[in-house]
Amino acid sequence: MKRWQDKLRKIDPYIPGEQSDAPNLIKLNANENPYPPSPRVQKVLSEACADQLRFYPDTNGRNLRSALARRFGLKPEQVFLGNGSDDVLALAFQAFFASNQPILFPDITYSFYPVWCDLLRIPFERVALRDDFTLDPRAFDRPNGGVIFPNPNAPTSLSAECSVIEDILQHNQDCIVIIDEAYVDFSTFSCVSLLEKYENLVIVQTMSKSRSLAGLRIGYALCSPELAAVLESVKNSYNSYPMDTIALACGTASVEDEDYFRETCSKIIATREHSAQALQALGFTVLPSQTNFLFAKHKSQRAEAIFNALKSENIFVRYFRIPEIDNYLRITVGTDDEMARLLRTLQHIL
Repeated sequence: MKRWQDKLRKIDPYIPGEQSDAPNLIKLNANENPYPPSPRVQKVLSEACADQLRFYPDTNGRNLRSALARRFGLKPEQVFLGNGSDDVLALAFQAFFASNQPILFPDITYSFYPVWCDLLRIPFERVALRDDFTLDPRAFDRPNGGVIFPNPNAPTSLSAECSVIEDILQHNQDCIVIIDEAYVDFSTFSCVSLLEKYENLVIVQTMSKSRSLAGLRIGYALCSPELAAVLESVKNSYNSYPMDTIALACGTASVEDEDYFRETCSKIIATREHSAQALQALGFTVLPSQTNFLFAKHKSQRAEAIFNALKSENIFVRYFRIPEIDNYLRITVGTDDEMARLLRTLQHIL
């Protein structure tokens, strides 16, 4: 062993969904949007930004922050921008989870949380979900250095009721509570309305899923001006680079096209519902999704075998080798045609 190797950071990294450039591929493993972004975004890409790229971007992202503030009925100083919600979350871990007490998050959740904890040396405890994968608010009633959970949850696709969220907030008013709303636009409600009531609440959202902008990395936090200022301070302490000019312009154009946003979300929700029914007819148990993906297990066939059989047919879904969920598949909702091909292939495999 080389003498310097014991000084290197050792960490188990986050593993994203498998990528492939295979022809005739149906990619249903990364929860990407099957529809193109707003036509206004496409117009920005073709026209508006060309002359601006020789200048540095607006370090404050004023247009995008103002557009988001208008949409959510907030002040611009309550909006913090980052290069994707993962960037925002990583900064939030550094900004808000700085005590010696462990932070709390569900034991089945977004797998990046423990990676950040290991990297930043933040103590943490996993909170057990109920047998039906729902949140138990009483499980968060313990001393902690902060709370974070997705709502809706990934990969289970389930959304907690607003009363459950408020219960957790009411019993954790001495720490920061972060709600990761990456999939909220496919759900029935957001917790943004709770910001006025709970000053320790931070909500993180993304434009990767519902706005078809995964390739631009646009994320943001909604919180009190005080907490947004702390995020800015942490960001500027190690990485002063803002979102780029194209991302800022395209994000603003997307937020200002509410009709297109609602149209594509409605399409995905409709496809999600009839796809869930079709999977159930094939013998799958499908959890009641509030996201742009389905979490399903078959009554007799193992998930890993189905995953490999689909992959051999150039259909990629997500399989997790995690004991509690190793017989489930996470299936992104694609177009109607993509889901029809998935279902035909599953029928043949089964």
